[in-house]
Amino acid sequence: MDNRLSQRLPEKWEAKWIDPELPHDKKLRQPASVLRRSFQATRVSEARLYITCHGLYEAYLNGSRIGDFVLAPGVDDYRKRLQVQVYDVAPLLREGKNELLVTLGDGWYRGNNGIDGSHDLFGSDLALLCQLEADGKTLLASDEQWEASQEGPIRLNDMELGELYDARREAITSWHPVTVRNYGFKNLVPTDTVIIKEQERFSGKILHTPNGETVIDYGQNLAGYTEMRVMAKAGQRIVLWHGETLDENGNFTQSNYDPGARNKNGGIPQRLEYICKDGLNLYKPHFSIFGFRYAKVETDIDLSNAEFTSFAVYSDMKQTGWFECGNADVNQLFHNSLWSMRSNFCDIPTDCPTRERAGWTGDAGVFAPTAVYLMDCYPVLRKWLAECRLAQEKNGKVVNIAPPNNSSGLIAKIINGSAGWGDACVLVPWALYEAYGRKEILEENYEMMTRWLAFCERRARKTRRKNRSNPYHRYLVDNGFHFGEWLEPDVPSMDAMRRSMSEGAPEVATAYLFRSASLVSQIADILGKPQDAAKYAALAGNAHKAYRYSLTDNGVITSDRQCAYVRPIAFGLLEGDEAQAAADALDDLVRQNHYRLNTGFLSTPDLCRVLADHGHADTAYKLLLQDTCPGWLYAVKKGATTIWETWDGIREDGTVHDSLNHYSYGAIAGWLFAGVCGIRLSAGKLTIRPCCDPSLGYAKAVWDSPRGRIQSAWRFTDGRLLFDITVPENLEAVICLPDGRTEPVGAGTHHFES
Repeated sequence: MDNRLSQRLPEKWEAKWIDPELPHDKKLRQPASVLRRSFQATRVSEARLYITCHGLYEAYLNGSRIGDFVLAPGVDDYRKRLQVQVYDVAPLLREGKNELLVTLGDGWYRGNNGIDGSHDLFGSDLALLCQLEADGKTLLASDEQWEASQEGPIRLNDMELGELYDARREAITSWHPVTVRNYGFKNLVPTDTVIIKEQERFSGKILHTPNGETVIDYGQNLAGYTEMRVMAKAGQRIVLWHGETLDENGNFTQSNYDPGARNKNGGIPQRLEYICKDGLNLYKPHFSIFGFRYAKVETDIDLSNAEFTSFAVYSDMKQTGWFECGNADVNQLFHNSLWSMRSNFCDIPTDCPTRERAGWTGDAGVFAPTAVYLMDCYPVLRKWLAECRLAQEKNGKVVNIAPPNNSSGLIAKIINGSAGWGDACVLVPWALYEAYGRKEILEENYEMMTRWLAFCERRARKTRRKNRSNPYHRYLVDNGFHFGEWLEPDVPSMDAMRRSMSEGAPEVATAYLFRSASLVSQIADILGKPQDAAKYAALAGNAHKAYRYSLTDNGVITSDRQCAYVRPIAFGLLEGDEAQAAADALDDLVRQNHYRLNTGFLSTPDLCRVLADHGHADTAYKLLLQDTCPGWLYAVKKGATTIWETWDGIREDGTVHDSLNHYSYGAIAGWLFAGVCGIRLSAGKLTIRPCCDPSLGYAKAVWDSPRGRIQSAWRFTDGRLLFDITVPENLEAVICLPDGRTEPVGAGTHHFES
């Protein structure tokens, strides 16, 4: 089956929403529900099943699984948008009697969600809607003739908590009628993205920890689940607890991601409990996924012949970018960036696969320019942007998380609309447009962008008294909550939040007003809206003036923070020689800090680029190769297989904290393509400007871009610097060599020496 499902709904819904559960105490977690219906069929030439649910579903026709969509129907704000999948089921139909069986789990709909463990976020029910059409006629539809049971083997299922499965209950004998519900069809939409599916798999190796635990090491941190194959007697149990790392003593731990008291439901155990039947037991969970590399085993079963396999589960995006160089640690860093993207692009881009699983706008905004190199992520990010549009508030404020995945309280309302986070509504479509050249992504999100800018402009007018001497103070954003330069390595996060609450973050927020207004002006021009283009160019110009007046001294920056230089250089807020002077000052700061960064969430992706582009490639490379904390290779030296949320996720003494699978700081992989190997594609215009350094020996990037395969490789050989560059068909490129030469070339492979 194609990983992009058919984009259509039935011409008419003859199906009804059916609730499989009997009246029960809504405070208690129900077992998974199993629904079934037998029906007669004759020989058909084509047959399609339209299906969706409240919760998650697995569907089987005559005992065969329908499709390979894991965690269907995916995640949305189900109150406003619920995707319907369409499957070709003609090969599974029989002449005569058939049976359609569907199992429903809690999923995002009513399971535990987010850092606060909210459940029943979209409702407390489960419900099924399906319609099977054969040769243009409805052969079967969900209605009151179906029957259901809660006596099946899945006794507990939850995306965060885990699953309890009793294999002795697989033969269900107790069934009861369903209840028809009037949930309507207005929120139903065709699926317009790729499916979530099982991807890579890793064999587990059993090890024994110092405190006597039996632990499985899969060798790769990922998002997914464990499959177990074991011989046992009926009633024997096996429990698996999933975690990302071992602690400082080499024992299993979940302490780095478990919010503990912040989760009102007692943490995130990532626990599977399996009760065996006699003989061979083969099992993997149905409605849970975890973030893990390790699994602790509790059982009295003989595991000498047992097999444990981890499955990576993520949206079905093909890898499009490959990088290698002469430094093994940098190669591992690229691997880690790729795997953190795989782990967190599960129908939407999320921050981590353990603690929150939230579609944070800020994370997507900083990573999207890198994501387009690594994998074909257009459908996933396009779908997520639709969620951002649905979640945007009436006043134009863009929320921090889309779709919602926790209870929205007063604090959430206050912190929504953070600069750099809300601006993802502009930054992500722009990154997709530059890579893919599709104007549709700009058209679809243009209204969201302009409403966001209108909100930002209104917010800027409420200038604090101390800044009103600025003649452009109506464009200085010095109020509202902003995460700012989040997670700077030497600034406590809570201190930064308190400072933002009391003082605002004018440097960050005003810079982003300029950046987004500048981009929307360009977007308006691309979309043939000249009046809008002029309007947003004027807004950008005024924000520029406000920034320079209050936040620089006639274009001169004075700060001991690296981000204060990176952002204005990267955004183009400085004029003439000011950018070079700021880059020189930034270079001095990095050197004084022993080639360690102190940037945070927003400016780190641009740090190496602005240094290298302003003549400080040697410093950029020393930052890239820094293997003490904070530095990208510190985690690599600690054995990381993914990118960490914080620079010191595993401290020198071995203690662990925070997520070990966040893609944000993996944005450095974008510089490996656009900087080290110099591949820069902007809406069909290709420039290749390699930034070479002998410390790597050689570097090679391959990008299966939307315009074809682009390759850029360089190597130092016998005192010479050699280049091999491939331009795809129907594309031209400008090659900018380190010796200053500029060579326009056409399609084909080209060789240069510098």
